[in-house]
Amino acid sequence: MKAFVFPGQGSQFVGMGKDLYDNNSLAKELFDKADEILGFKITDIMFAGTDEDLKQTNVTQPAVFLHSVISALCMGEDFKPEMVAGHSLGEFSALVASGALSFEDGLKLVAARANAMQKACEANPGTMAAIIGLPDAKVEEICSEVSTEGNIVVAANYNCPGQLVISGNMEAINIACEKLKEAGAKRALPLKVGGAFHSPLMQPAKDELQAAIETTTFKAPKCSVFQNVDGMPHSDSKEIKENLIAQLTSSVRWTSSVQAMIAAGATDFTECGPGKALQGMIGRIDKTVSAHGIA
Repeated sequence: MKAFVFPGQGSQFVGMGKDLYDNNSLAKELFDKADEILGFKITDIMFAGTDEDLKQTNVTQPAVFLHSVISALCMGEDFKPEMVAGHSLGEFSALVASGALSFEDGLKLVAARANAMQKACEANPGTMAAIIGLPDAKVEEICSEVSTEGNIVVAANYNCPGQLVISGNMEAINIACEKLKEAGAKRALPLKVGGAFHSPLMQPAKDELQAAIETTTFKAPKCSVFQNVDGMPHSDSKEIKENLIAQLTSSVRWTSSVQAMIAAGATDFTECGPGKALQGMIGRIDKTVSAHGIA
């Protein structure tokens, strides 16, 4: 069975989407519509901006979403997903691609999410770090030992076996990284991110985004959407909405999402959007399945 997966923030690059814009009339129409909806020319930044411009959360998130969704829609007849999933921000791309959200509503929610997260990062500065080479349970144990009131660190992204991203206050992250290295982590790498995504520090952003999600119309998707918060398939629009609201302060359970998709019959994964991060993760979760970009 064919699964389509959509990446999150971090996979962006200058020039992304330009080929599609130049060579596909549907892509051009959707990119132009996006400039109109956002109220600024995101296409200029995507196609010819600087890395610095593209790194701003309020640009990065809509840019990755647009590249992912438009590249999937431009596949035409070849885009026949039997299941979809997206990593963090990518969940919004997956919901549009599966028909649960319209293109316009998806983009508006992504822009609202990015702005809410930017504000939360400024109000509660935090960061994230990738922990390589330790079992998940060990990472969770050290995070809970280190966390204190007002100085927290949590397991945020379960990317693949032996790779877990932690998130929280700067000080708690630094202490946790030291302790995790002592416990045998091969690496504890601070990430270049604007804040403590997928942690309780995102609560103000969650509240703000919740209001936007609640007033948006969701439909039943064309196929199951495997969601981040529980790694399980969902097709009920009410459940999808609730899981999307919970997502900003919850962990991204990518490993269990991919395992559940494989258990449900997925044998072929197509990553839609910039980069190859998800293909790498899927390969480390299960070597027997095929994972590739759009041909």
